[in-house]
Amino acid sequence: MGYRVAVVGATGEVGRTFLKVLEERNFPVDELELFASENSEGLELGFRGEKVRVQALTKRKNFSGIDIALFSAGSSISREYAPKFASDGAVVIDNSSAWRLDPDVPLIVPEVNPEDIKEHKGIIANPNCSTIQMLVALKPIYDQVGISAIVVATYQSVSGAGAKAIRELQEQTRAWCEGRDVPPQKHLPKRIAFNVVPQIDAFAESGYTKEELKMLNETRKILHDPNIRVSATCVRVPVFYGHSEAVSVQLKGELSPEEARDLLKKARGVVVLDEPERGEYPLAVDVAGRDEVFVGRLRKDTVFEPGLSLWIVADNIRKGAATNAVQIAELLVQHAVV
Repeated sequence: MGYRVAVVGATGEVGRTFLKVLEERNFPVDELELFASENSEGLELGFRGEKVRVQALTKRKNFSGIDIALFSAGSSISREYAPKFASDGAVVIDNSSAWRLDPDVPLIVPEVNPEDIKEHKGIIANPNCSTIQMLVALKPIYDQVGISAIVVATYQSVSGAGAKAIRELQEQTRAWCEGRDVPPQKHLPKRIAFNVVPQIDAFAESGYTKEELKMLNETRKILHDPNIRVSATCVRVPVFYGHSEAVSVQLKGELSPEEARDLLKKARGVVVLDEPERGEYPLAVDVAGRDEVFVGRLRKDTVFEPGLSLWIVADNIRKGAATNAVQIAELLVQHAVV
């Protein structure tokens, strides 16, 4: 049995990756519809050796017949159009932040809380990219001994801010290397070339940014644990693809680094690369284009007792967005809730 699948935001970085992942994972697509802004109307994108024409989302009045809709077009589009798709019979998997904290919308990482798929009412939220990779790595530890607190510093690539941010890093780097004045930032808060910027999204009254608060609130929702504490510092770095995270966790029970390493080696979607004495640990340049979450630098934490520290790296456009969404679609098919 195949499905009629729609991609909303098809011409964006994540939208194009949706198409690659659907094809790579051989998702049962019988018919594919692509939607974007009116500026992209008429463009053709490749899928399984054929060209599919992009439609203007705003010109379409009825979405009946669509089974699954993968959204990555921003929160305002999701708030307006996800309910329309859902009311016409589709199940929407939304990559924006629009629905993540809605109590009626499941927030799903397939390796962490797949059972929540059965609770959907037509819309499912894809978590923040940094939250996804962190929880894929921490869930086996959480299940084994429990986690009471997480302190995380992220090192997030510019692709997380979209194609315009990628071009901004390219242009600034080229200018610097050629001895020209570095162009001012337009799409990021500060210059990104040869710099690190400790701001992703706007600041809240607490002093944390919205990105940092996402990691707290989404972690609590996904784990169904309102008491877990998360303190995040989210930083943009001059890397094109791949988010990295330095994570320390306070455990509820004893777990040695060796035991944690063994747990993670058996975990679905995790690759352990942890031989620092040989210079082996995950790097953003090595995980780009991969769907797994890579873990290394596992060690006993020197502040939390008991506690662990670890280094987590994943491709933010794939596992942090497109791949996780397609895996959710696979869950829909597996559990026959589409």
